[in-house]
Amino acid sequence: MNEMQLRFLSRSENEEFARNVVAAFALPLNPTLSELSDVKTAVSEAVTNCIVHAYRGGDGWIEVKCTAEGTRLHIEISDSGRGIDDLEKALTPFYTTLPEEERSGMGFTIMQTFMSQFSVQSERGKGTRVAMSKDFGTRGSDAR
Repeated sequence: MNEMQLRFLSRSENEEFARNVVAAFALPLNPTLSELSDVKTAVSEAVTNCIVHAYRGGDGWIEVKCTAEGTRLHIEISDSGRGIDDLEKALTPFYTTLPEEERSGMGFTIMQTFMSQFSVQSERGKGTRVAMSKDFGTRGSDAR
């Protein structure tokens, strides 16, 4: 088992950094290009949610924790921001709290679709934690 932790400010330029660090960490698990793309997309969505929703463009900390175990990558992305008022509604495709910013409301749906496992915990005023796992070598993600 291998582990890593990353902590960075909620700035848009750090989204690509986080995505690439997680992808580099996953490389020893021998993912296909499609599987690696799925992970990078899911990480991008989770980090962007922290930046846009948790901190509303202000500075706050985002933490990424990864564990590589066998052929599975576990990822946790958390913030200490606003939290989610209605988690059930937030998990509904196309729901967004910022329609004036032309947000698609598909972030959680994309994470859930691209990863093998997905869950969200959130507490108003205390933050949100997204936990995702990706099983490599199943080739299921290549069938899209």
